[in-house]
Amino acid sequence: MAADRSDSESRRQKSDSQNQDGEFEDFGEEPDFSDPDEYEEDVTDEELLGDLLKSKPKESDGIDNIIVVDNVPEVGPDRQEKLSKVIRKLFEKFGKIVNEYYPTDGDKTKGYIFIEYSSPVHALEAVKMANGYKLDKLHTFSVNLFSDFDKYGNIPDDWEPPNAKPFKDVGNLRYFLQETDCFDEYSVIYDGGERTAILKNSPREPTVIEERTRWTETYVRWSQQGSYLATFHGKGIALWGGPKFEQIMRFSHPGVQLIDFSPCERYLVTFSPLQTNSEEPSAIIIWDIRTGQKKRGFHCETQSTWPIFKWNPDGAYFARISPDTLSVYETPSFGLLDKKSLKITGVRDFSWSPTDNLIAYWVPEDQNVPARVTLIQMPSRQEVCVKNLFNVADCKMHWQKNGDYLCVKVDRYSKAKKMEEKEQYKYSGMYYNFELFRIREKQIPVDKLEVKESVMAFAWEPTGNKFAFIHGESPRISVSFYSIRAGKVELIKTLERRQANHLFWSPAGQFIVLAGLRNMNGVLEFVDASDVTVMANTEHFMATDVEWDPTGRYVVSAVSWWGHKVDNAYWIWSFQGRLLLKQPQERFCQLQWRPRPQCLLSTEELKGLKKNMKKYTEQFESVDRLRQSNVSSEQIEKRKTLMAEFKKFREEKEEELDHYKSRRIALRGGVDTDVLYEEEIDEEVVEFLLKVEEKVLDE
Repeated sequence: MAADRSDSESRRQKSDSQNQDGEFEDFGEEPDFSDPDEYEEDVTDEELLGDLLKSKPKESDGIDNIIVVDNVPEVGPDRQEKLSKVIRKLFEKFGKIVNEYYPTDGDKTKGYIFIEYSSPVHALEAVKMANGYKLDKLHTFSVNLFSDFDKYGNIPDDWEPPNAKPFKDVGNLRYFLQETDCFDEYSVIYDGGERTAILKNSPREPTVIEERTRWTETYVRWSQQGSYLATFHGKGIALWGGPKFEQIMRFSHPGVQLIDFSPCERYLVTFSPLQTNSEEPSAIIIWDIRTGQKKRGFHCETQSTWPIFKWNPDGAYFARISPDTLSVYETPSFGLLDKKSLKITGVRDFSWSPTDNLIAYWVPEDQNVPARVTLIQMPSRQEVCVKNLFNVADCKMHWQKNGDYLCVKVDRYSKAKKMEEKEQYKYSGMYYNFELFRIREKQIPVDKLEVKESVMAFAWEPTGNKFAFIHGESPRISVSFYSIRAGKVELIKTLERRQANHLFWSPAGQFIVLAGLRNMNGVLEFVDASDVTVMANTEHFMATDVEWDPTGRYVVSAVSWWGHKVDNAYWIWSFQGRLLLKQPQERFCQLQWRPRPQCLLSTEELKGLKKNMKKYTEQFESVDRLRQSNVSSEQIEKRKTLMAEFKKFREEKEEELDHYKSRRIALRGGVDTDVLYEEEIDEEVVEFLLKVEEKVLDE
């Protein structure tokens, strides 16, 4: 190699030395660059040509798009065509099939086949989805990539166990539930997104728990039960938690824009619109939060509303819809439930029950086939209720938080005369129906409520049997309250001429805020739904957001810099509509309350607490009086700290006294001096005369 370089250099010098007349200039004798005879090359080809050798063709190249399907039925020539149709119908849904080969032994097939796809991505998807597919009672497919045989054939005999990762203690992720006064926490993004703070909703003024600069690049998101805080970055997502909000895990997904947590907080779903060169699907990725491992990736071929995947209440299943298909996946395998999707022609939307493994979906009309709403039980796939609908334009499904009721808001066409020439119906307008499913009752009866006016918003009471909706056109907007009792839908009351376009129920029920956000100038109306009385009528000018805290004690109204560039602030109200705090913030962007996990007490235990609330009234009132005193919050915190230090010191000394008790008795001749000088207390009852009365009784 050194000699070749010497010859090349010599030719270059001769070429450069040639003058314009074609003659060569004389530079003297040419030096010798050859290696000596005893020189040995110590540079390997891998070191010198490593990048080039990586692209060296392999025997397995070009076969990554071929799969091997084992445990296929062995059939003769008379049944081979039928088997081929069944196999092709099953595997062509994963991608375009280029070729398929059925090896034979005489007249019969050998029990395995080769299928070639147009792309390795399709072959990989077929392996993931079809492996373990049960064709019949005797045949369960085993599907592998053809290139896997080479990989599994070169496994070394000596197995080395992986290095165990050291345990990292992230602290108590639910420390906020141990707060003595049960103050809730919330996150705030301000200064145009430059600063993020976590605050405690303490009296008088919020207490800052943590504050950082450029903690996130866009916004933050709490997990379903409040254990994790997710921040967004250009390269992916970071999760934070614990008392000091330390980083718990990072997930690399460049360009991530949207996320979603599973209800059990075990999995994280991320979405990025960026196209990658990787063959594996990476638009949507599901991660294991505890280990940080990627569990599965998905493509996102169509425009869909987020979240694309919807979880069941405990995170055991998640589902998505695609054209004419409803796919339900199970965890932790992340494969299709029973290895197959539900074929539902024209399925438009679906949703899970908040408490049960029950899916509701709706299908629009198709020629003479009416639209329908169907409820199916998972994982059995049993249909428990079907409701046919006619003249349907659109449907929206609303579950009650406890899963007791389902409301389907149906937008319908008003049918007019039939046109004789074209034999078609002409529609003259729209009207609206509420189809109310009573889930807990036998055979799931359905009630119907018709509304002639346009419906702007609908919301269930989270813990009761009431619902409210906004209907009408401005300026004649009304809010109606209904209840479902003994199989009847009854009107409680209608509030007329209201400025409202959103409904916000308290998480604890009973109280509701009617809000006129954005173009309605931030009108807020606090209503007690038990008798539909207005407790307060107020305004937060140009408010863009309203949010209840998890306990239903406080409400926040906010003017976000993302929606309005002036008067950015958030105000905190009591559930009765009394303004407690005005907090102006420079370029305030977002406020999110920290969620709380579901209460562990049963319904009966909660009723018992409410019934005996008077026992705790005195204790709560004394604490409230202390807060209302003129003593500063800093002084109160200082006193609490001193008292806590004293109690800790006293406990340590009492433990030390008990620890050395046996030693003291031994040194003092078996006499326990701790009780030697205690006085014996005798109880004596003293009676004395208070009053003497004489009364004459009539004979």
